[in-house]
Amino acid sequence: MEDKIPESLLNLYESLLSAQLRTVRQLRNRKVIQGRPKKKEGMSNMDMAMDILQQARKPLHISEILDQVKAKHRVSLDRESLVSALVKKVHRNQGLTRTAPNTFSTTPR
Repeated sequence: MEDKIPESLLNLYESLLSAQLRTVRQLRNRKVIQGRPKKKEGMSNMDMAMDILQQARKPLHISEILDQVKAKHRVSLDRESLVSALVKKVHRNQGLTRTAPNTFSTTPR
């Protein structure tokens, strides 16, 4: 019996083992990445305003909404921008009603 292994067979095994090693390393790196805690995403301006309105369970004037957002979330929001976004939600029937000028309330679901 011949003791010599053909070069092509050795190249084949080398390629297979190299591919397996790459796969193991990729899996190991993926586990490390997945194990890290993800950065908590902040709330959008609209999310903060909706949070305030839902907790109030009554109509609030935009000034009250802005004051409560600043107190609770420590963020100063642009008044005109927030009013515009709230009005758009009212017109699209997305869970808000306008009860008076610049006064908004959540609608029951």
